[in-house]
Amino acid sequence: MSSNGQGTHRIAFGSKTISFELEYRPRKTLEISVYPDLAVRVTAPSERTLEEVKDKIRKRAAWILEQQYFFSLYLPQQPSRQYISGESHLYLGKQYRLKTVHAETEKVLLTRGFFFVHTKDRRDSKRTRQLLEQWYRDRAETVLRTRVQACYGRMRKYGIPEPWYQIRKMSKRWGSCSKDGRMLLNVHLVKAPSHCIDYVITHELCHLKYFNHGKAFYTLMTQVMPDWEKRKKRLEQVAI
Repeated sequence: MSSNGQGTHRIAFGSKTISFELEYRPRKTLEISVYPDLAVRVTAPSERTLEEVKDKIRKRAAWILEQQYFFSLYLPQQPSRQYISGESHLYLGKQYRLKTVHAETEKVLLTRGFFFVHTKDRRDSKRTRQLLEQWYRDRAETVLRTRVQACYGRMRKYGIPEPWYQIRKMSKRWGSCSKDGRMLLNVHLVKAPSHCIDYVITHELCHLKYFNHGKAFYTLMTQVMPDWEKRKKRLEQVAI
């Protein structure tokens, strides 16, 4: 931490502790930002003292904790996987049992309630994982492309620009959107029900018009998808 107070600090709010990263800049107003990884960053005018900054944080503590709670619910759950026969895996909201099959031609088949993973070595769980993850990747390319087109078709009339998006394996978010209009979607979204996939895509498309989670953002979200809260709660039950 530097001598002028920049660095990491903490305040107590009831039984909670809020950690925040402080940076001073030549500006007139103090800005508090809560990020998807739950980090809190504060940008303050150069003349503000550390105690003045902390007082401001205390006044906004309830809002900060609310934002952190929102983002914590939006993080995908990640149970450990062993990639062995009998294990349960999801696709479009439904559970399928994993069954490894010895075969010279490696492939994955989804049929009769099972993921059949054909592999040269059934004991090689790492290879089973690679084959299954590639299967998810291939399905994500098709499913998410279709859902993005459908969701954007419903939102074009709100003045939202056509999205540029990529599909990636992400550990902390179902989706994200940058200020320059780039949208990222988690490959694991194909494990969620279709209506939850549409919720995530719609959420990110709304950010192309309103980058924060302010009143205007939620007004648009409700206009486009009146039952978004119900879909969000269902998504929170999806373990990837």
